[in-house]
Amino acid sequence: MWLMDALDLARWQFGITTVYHFLFVPITIGLSALVAVLQTVWYRTGKPEYLRATKFWGKLFLINFAMGVVTGIVQEFQFGMNWSDYSRFVGDIFGAPLAIEGLVAFFLESTFLGLWIFGWDRLPKRVHLATIWLASLGTVLSAYFILAANSWMQHPVGYTFNPETNRAELTSIWAVLTNSTTLITFPHTITAAFLTAGAFMLGISAWHLLRKRDADVFRPSARLAMWVMLVAGALVAITGDIQARIMTEQQPMKMAAAEAMYYTSSPASFSIFTIGTLDGREELWSLRIPGLTSFLATGSFDGQVEGINNLQEQYQALYGAGDYVPNVPVTYWSFRLMIGLGLLAVALALAGLWLTRRRAAQDSRLLTWVWRLAPWAIGLPLLANTFGWIFTEMGRQPWTVFGLLRTEDSVSPSVTAGSVLTSLLVFTVLYGVLAVVELFLVIRYAKAGAPPIPSADEADADEPAERPLTFAY
Repeated sequence: MWLMDALDLARWQFGITTVYHFLFVPITIGLSALVAVLQTVWYRTGKPEYLRATKFWGKLFLINFAMGVVTGIVQEFQFGMNWSDYSRFVGDIFGAPLAIEGLVAFFLESTFLGLWIFGWDRLPKRVHLATIWLASLGTVLSAYFILAANSWMQHPVGYTFNPETNRAELTSIWAVLTNSTTLITFPHTITAAFLTAGAFMLGISAWHLLRKRDADVFRPSARLAMWVMLVAGALVAITGDIQARIMTEQQPMKMAAAEAMYYTSSPASFSIFTIGTLDGREELWSLRIPGLTSFLATGSFDGQVEGINNLQEQYQALYGAGDYVPNVPVTYWSFRLMIGLGLLAVALALAGLWLTRRRAAQDSRLLTWVWRLAPWAIGLPLLANTFGWIFTEMGRQPWTVFGLLRTEDSVSPSVTAGSVLTSLLVFTVLYGVLAVVELFLVIRYAKAGAPPIPSADEADADEPAERPLTFAY
């Protein structure tokens, strides 16, 4: 690592912090809505098991929310520390959606989440229910504005380039917020978040059901989680298909690298498995499905898909001499791992729903295997999300802002390899400690199970109570 220059180290640092941060984001987004659903069911039915479920999953949601906030702050510091030239170039545009996210979405999210935490037995039940829904809405809005900023890097719109200042300047915030890349990336990311939260809820519920603990709480939680995973998985596939076509139009090199397709083809086959040279520049052998890549990229099984070598020639003619090919092995395998791991999670949910469709089937051996696998399957959508973002960001290389600013021109000119290495090591150790704390808290509270059933007076109280909170957070 000491042989790396400041650019490579800065890329590693940003990649590590981003991947680590996004482990908590999808769980937070999805779980906030699932907690709101459970509290709504309790509000409508008055059944204490749904109150217990709300309290239980709400506590795990808060742990992940806190970790997400802490790790997200570190990312923002890096823009000024390691990527000052990038910040100077895009600050006029990139800062706008991030400012809206902080002033509107995060304010909404944190304010109403605080009311939800401290409003138990102090706010009327209907008002208290509204606070968790508004907090959930805040997490979704926050994701939208952040994705709008990222999508501008993938497909710059609503700007003009000022040659005197060498900066991109905002001309239309509406164009940035309604970027076609944003409009499809947002539903794809949100549905993936629900798939992730569903797997999280299913895995913990299955652990308790295997031990025959609190079945009245964790059986409906497991069913809810599996339905969410199934529906979210279908929507992830649909939005991913649309996203692939937009990506082919806007960043054809990324699609070519995802398929390790070196020459323009019509029709273009889909590679199930490809072996290439060590530098990723040539294909040696592959197993392919005819016409599938053409369909994914163009909507037609006979559509033309441009190849890596052909696009390299085009980009050299358009942008000047340089290497415009991303790391093909990374983009190729991250694309497949993203899809494959997501499909495995959906398959597990489908099997669980089928085996629990009748009460008599709940003691079957096959269902027992589903419950045993489910806790381990929590990591499947988390890894799928990780590989999805690796593919998205690595496939854009060598650009930070596609077609406008190269990554090598984005790093801080005054930063040294030694300073980046020092901060990288410090953050890595810090994140390692945070990971231990996160796992300790999640495992501890997950194993503790649902809280006891409150008395009828406590469950139905709408007025403030002169007593300590039974389920204080």
